[in-house]
Amino acid sequence: MKERAGIQSVEVGFALLDVLAKAEGPLMLRDLAAAAGMSAAKAHRYLVSFQRLALVTQDHASTRYDLGPAALQLGLASLSRLDPVKLARERMAPLMAEIGHTVALAVWGNQGPTIIHWQESPHAMTILRLGDVMPLLTSATGRCFAAYMPQDLTSPMIKTELARIQKMKRPDVPATQADVKALLSEVRTRGVGRVIDALLPGVVGFCAPVFDSDSHLVLGMVSLGPASSFDASWDGRPAKALRLAAQQLSAELGYVAG
Repeated sequence: MKERAGIQSVEVGFALLDVLAKAEGPLMLRDLAAAAGMSAAKAHRYLVSFQRLALVTQDHASTRYDLGPAALQLGLASLSRLDPVKLARERMAPLMAEIGHTVALAVWGNQGPTIIHWQESPHAMTILRLGDVMPLLTSATGRCFAAYMPQDLTSPMIKTELARIQKMKRPDVPATQADVKALLSEVRTRGVGRVIDALLPGVVGFCAPVFDSDSHLVLGMVSLGPASSFDASWDGRPAKALRLAAQQLSAELGYVAG
């Protein structure tokens, strides 16, 4: 397909806005120009126009440039129109093709992490259904949400679950509050929740968190499959693909990792 014609000067000038957006703070003209790959004189001409549009401001004391109120208004307007679930659903088919196993989406519902979308692999057995509420300690989805949701929501549920599963005595199931703390710390370190045989015998699952611009967990991206063919390693294809997809979607929603 033939590339459509555009206005090159707009694309060139956007490089300055992009640099300011990614910078840790206001920048001097020379540094801003250098980062955008243009001369200071050329950058200054663009910045004059951007200031007139309130996309950029300049501190008169330090002479440094920063994003202006119009840039903020544009950003907020864009964020307010984003639909995390819609954007995530668009990623499900290619994600399943990459991983080779069933993928799903979960959000926090009235009773806990709830499956809201399911893209089943053609060769998979039906394991879960839409609307299923996932346990916090024995599912990858639950562990992901338990690691990142507010404790005042999760603590009572974890206490109830822990009392029920303490007699299970399986390797991948926590038995004490100390075990739970270590488990959820590992989820945060790995950036993904995982279970092996904990929810269902012979089933492996991963869940990666998606955050919004306020650093709130908005959904989990899930994949699961039989242990005989599903790579359960932390650095295997399913874990890597889920992490990357969740990170990309989080960035699209305005999340900035700390």
